[in-house]
Order: sequence, then C-alpha cells, then structure tokens
Amino acid sequence: MKSIRIPHVGVAPLCLLLLTATVQPAAAQNISLNYESLSTMEEPLARHVGDVTVVLTSLLDTRLLHDIEYSDDNGADIVGNFEIDAHTQLSNRWRVGIRYFGQYDTNDLSVKGTENTYRDNVALEAGGVWGTMLVGNVSGIVREQTRRIRGAGNAAVDFDNVLGRLEEQGVAYVGRYGPWVASAAADEDGNYDLGGMYQRPLGRRDYRLTFRTTEGAFIGHDDESLFETRSAGLVGEIIYGSMAIDAGFGFERLTSELPDMDRWYLTTGIRRKLGVLSLSLEGHYGQIEGENEVAASLGVQYDLARGMSVNFGINHADVLATLDNRPVLDIQRTNAALSLRYAF
Repeated sequence: MKSIRIPHVGVAPLCLLLLTATVQPAAAQNISLNYESLSTMEEPLARHVGDVTVVLTSLLDTRLLHDIEYSDDNGADIVGNFEIDAHTQLSNRWRVGIRYFGQYDTNDLSVKGTENTYRDNVALEAGGVWGTMLVGNVSGIVREQTRRIRGAGNAAVDFDNVLGRLEEQGVAYVGRYGPWVASAAADEDGNYDLGGMYQRPLGRRDYRLTFRTTEGAFIGHDDESLFETRSAGLVGEIIYGSMAIDAGFGFERLTSELPDMDRWYLTTGIRRKLGVLSLSLEGHYGQIEGENEVAASLGVQYDLARGMSVNFGINHADVLATLDNRPVLDIQRTNAALSLRYAF
C-alpha cells in the first residue's frame, strides 16, 4: 500500500478549503476513490468488526477487444477492481477512517501496448456534520462529484474532461448543504480543483447542475511540452423515469513558454434503461487551437442476474493538435469491447 504524506499546498487553495469547511453545518457525502471508467452501481457489502464498519465494493470484467482501425490488434483482457472503506466514530462524533481503491488491468487500453498494470489510490479521512476532509490520492475527488454520468456497458467517451490535472497527493473536502454539495481539492504544487453540485427533484423529473474550475498542469504528447492550465466547466442533467439526458461544456486555457492555446468542448449523452437492458449514446465535439476534437461512444448492458451482466461498447476518438510543429494532443482510435462482468 502506498505511504501517505501530508503535502505542502499553496496558501490560497488551503484557505479556500478551510473557508468551505466552515460556512455552515454539512452532512457527509458519498465519496469514491475510483477514478477509472469501470465502476459498480451495486450496493456495497458492509460488516461491523468491533467498533469499525468495513464497506467493500468490487468488480471483475473479462472482455474481448477489437481495434476496428487495425484489424490485427485484437485480444482478451481482464480488469478487476475493488474499493474498501474502514471507518469508526469517535466520542466527539467525528468519523475517521481510511479508503483504498485498487485496479488490475491485463491490457491497459489507456496506454497502447501496456500490459499488466496495477493502479491504486489511498486516503485518510475525518468527517462530521461539517463535511469530510481527506488527505492522500484525492486528485479526482472533485471530478467524480461533478462529472457526467458514465455510459452503459463498455462505453467510455474520450476528452470529456479538462486536460490539466492535479498531482496525485493532496488534500480534499466534500460536504453537503441541503441540495448543494461543495467539493474542493489542492495538491502539493498549489494547484486546485473546486466544484459544486445542485440536485433537486421537480415534479416527475430530477434536475442536476454542476460547475467546476481547475488550475492544473498538462504534459503534451511529445512528453516535453509542459503547460499550466486554467479551466471552467458546467454539466446539466435531467432524469425522467428510466431515461437520463445530460450535457457538459468546458473552456480551458493552456499557457507555457510556447504561445498560449485555447480549448473548448461540448459533450452530450443519453442513457435509457429498458427492463434488463441499458443503452447509452454519447457524442463529443471541441476545438483545441482551431483543430477539431471528436469522440463518440455507444454502450449496451444486459443484466443476467444481480451484479452480473453482459456488456458491449464501441468508442471512437480523433484529435491531432500541434503547436510550433510539436504534437500536443494526438489520439486516433476506434475500438470495440464485449465483456462478462460481475460486480458487488
């Protein structure tokens, strides 16, 4: 397991975190360290071990992969992940605990040609009526609170996120204030990620609106160009019965010793559940310094039993952005995946 150290953060981001934590009483919010494309929607297993409550979720996915653009690039893949949360309550009613997430992938699609990878995140937390503070691998906390809903099956639309990221180690806060959920994170380099979510039913529909602003860093495709980024984005979602429709818009500025670059994007999708069948269709269009950024995904999930399903997905991504003849973003791929998945 990774060791955890309390990082040094800039004064401004830390003040923002403390200010958020002291605005008004807040209840705890569901928090996950799973920043990957596969996550379980099943209820977790929970057990009491003395005064400690242990909560476990896990997923195993065995799939066949086919690269549509390169027909000879086929294979099989096994992805397994789990998240465990152990926490207890102190005499002052504070909740303290540790969270750990791990994922093993025999053929990591995020890095072409990479096999047998294991990634993990770990965080310590303390919470009360004012919310929850975390320290550790918390760089994706705000993203998970404010992101669009994941696609069905093996759908995973590309580019639906800002390019600038935080370092893995940092501190974070999540708290609920009525229909609002506030979240914030800061890393050891002084970068920050701030977000808010408003969700409330109205009549027969459920509405969700999120906003997010990020200051981070991005390394270009050439592994040499380093950019400082500032971004802002909005996500809107409507759920009516078994159908969800959402859209996300974002703007990002990349600065470096090279000329500045501007990026904007719009991602939208629809997800529908018909009995044991779940379907999703997503599309993405954006521009980075005048170059088109296009992605699309189709996902299908067929439920066989509680936690067990057959999943299918087709994902396409295409972008080539250069600056001073240096490749900044270069992705061209179309792949399909069919899998048998069990989650609990």
